[in-house]
Amino acid sequence: MQAKGLSFLELMSDKALRPLLRTRWTGQFTDGIFQSALASFVLFSPERQASAFSAAIAFAVVLLPYSIVGPMVGTLLDRFSRQRAVLYSNLIRVIALLFIALLIFQGQTGVELTIFVLIAFGVNRLILAGLSAGLPLVAPQSSLIAANALAVTGGSVWVVLGGGVGLLIRRFTDSFANADHADGFLILAAATGYLISALLAARMKKGEIGPAPHQIRKGSFLEGFIEVREGFKFLAEHQDAARGILATAIHRGGITALTLTAMLLERNTFHDPKNSDAGLAGLSIALSAAAVGFTIGALVAPAGVRWTGRHRWIRISMVAAAVGLLVLVIDRNQILLCVAAFTSGLFGQSVKVTNDALVQSKISDEFRGRVFAVYDVVVNASIVAFAVLAALLLPQSGNSWLVPLLVAISYYAIAAIALRPSKFFLKGDSATATN
Repeated sequence: MQAKGLSFLELMSDKALRPLLRTRWTGQFTDGIFQSALASFVLFSPERQASAFSAAIAFAVVLLPYSIVGPMVGTLLDRFSRQRAVLYSNLIRVIALLFIALLIFQGQTGVELTIFVLIAFGVNRLILAGLSAGLPLVAPQSSLIAANALAVTGGSVWVVLGGGVGLLIRRFTDSFANADHADGFLILAAATGYLISALLAARMKKGEIGPAPHQIRKGSFLEGFIEVREGFKFLAEHQDAARGILATAIHRGGITALTLTAMLLERNTFHDPKNSDAGLAGLSIALSAAAVGFTIGALVAPAGVRWTGRHRWIRISMVAAAVGLLVLVIDRNQILLCVAAFTSGLFGQSVKVTNDALVQSKISDEFRGRVFAVYDVVVNASIVAFAVLAALLLPQSGNSWLVPLLVAISYYAIAAIALRPSKFFLKGDSATATN
């Protein structure tokens, strides 16, 4: 008999889980502010011509290098205090953003800006992986899916809210500063947010989110390259977790392609390219629709898992996400874009939070850091691949039926092949029936 899980309100008031949620959500709210500043400076600046290629390059620069070094960095989460990793990573982000603000004040877009943006995003992946790996240590086991839904989906909602606040700050600073200086002030606001997140992380105990003293890996840090193989080996022994990670990665990659489509549609088709504020506002509306979908997806995921089992629910959600994208194949306008954003957020978040709980339930804490580092690498590689694919296929206007169709086909293919019952629904696996 499975223990009755806690409600979302009970989880938010849980004394063990609350510090992790505060740290994560504050950081992700600030992520929204930071990303809105970068979008304004790089993609929606009237002085710069936005293109799918330039946006795809931005995704690749930010994510691909981390995908290469990520496994080694991920072993930190199994060797040292995750609380310390989260604390110091936030402080590194503060320093990186101070340099970014300085460069943006000067209007510089060269390699220096790219390096500091890469640092800021790279340590962010370490923070999220560390908090995900530590979540099972502070959340009730009977409420693991709900806790993941709350942490991940709440974070996504806070990112969108942060983006909205960033736009408000940007409009306010526009009244007394030029475009580059306004974006610089926005970066400084984000640096302040990351400092608050660091202070919240400092309030957690050193071993609160693991690893436990007896589970800390010994030996040289360079052995991390070798130990990553253990993460892959662990996933090879748990095929359902590996296939769930693949499904999550494909969905996140698809969302990236759709985000590039939305950026170009909002900037170059739905609005006058010279009116950057209108383009940013339109993109914010679409992202808000996605955030509503994220929230509902998190709320329905635990009920869907109880109804069908978590393996089947992941498969159903992938198929539903594919169907929801067909509206953009038929036509592309602001309303249909919001519909597609909503359905992608709803069913994609159901896949993510359910699979996170599946992976966490299969992996002992001493392996979680490595496995979640592998998880991040696979997701990041998918994001880069879909971004490059979208860049090759999207016109400057973003008005394309082909990209949404290919994304929908990829979702359905994963559901039909990788998540087929004979391979994904493992016989004798009690988690299939009960969680």
